[in-house]
Amino acid sequence: MKITIFFGSKSDAPVMKKAASVLKQFGVEYDAFVISAHRAGELLAEKVREAENTGTEVFLAGAGLSAALPGVVASLTVLPVIGIPLDAGKAAGFDSLLSVVQMPKQIPVAAVGLDNAENAAWLALEILAVKYPELRARLAAFRKELQDSVRAELNPRILDS
Repeated sequence: MKITIFFGSKSDAPVMKKAASVLKQFGVEYDAFVISAHRAGELLAEKVREAENTGTEVFLAGAGLSAALPGVVASLTVLPVIGIPLDAGKAAGFDSLLSVVQMPKQIPVAAVGLDNAENAAWLALEILAVKYPELRARLAAFRKELQDSVRAELNPRILDS
């Protein structure tokens, strides 16, 4: 199981580290690269091909402003790409969100919420769980723990205090 993470700027690292944290929690190998789709398109294409050849099964791509990176990655592979629109501050991230979700037909990019690299990792784990039963079991156990923690906190009189 392997995922490759791309993001367009070093300043995006704090958000993208959240994805890495989830992947580490589940023991999924990943590589991460800072590559701008606009400034280094050939290098990006090279890294996508290399990632495919070394076992990557899902790509995560975070970008702000025009957020071209997820779409460019998707144009270079037939593997799933999950786009993470990042808030670069110009239009409160709305520009990035629209760039990720408005992909042309036949070249899809899955999208998560603004700055939600963590959810991108969760979605990638779910995609991998289709193929890996042991990961599916671990995710199911995690979901049960989530539900159990909510159940333990149930209080029908919560508004009375």
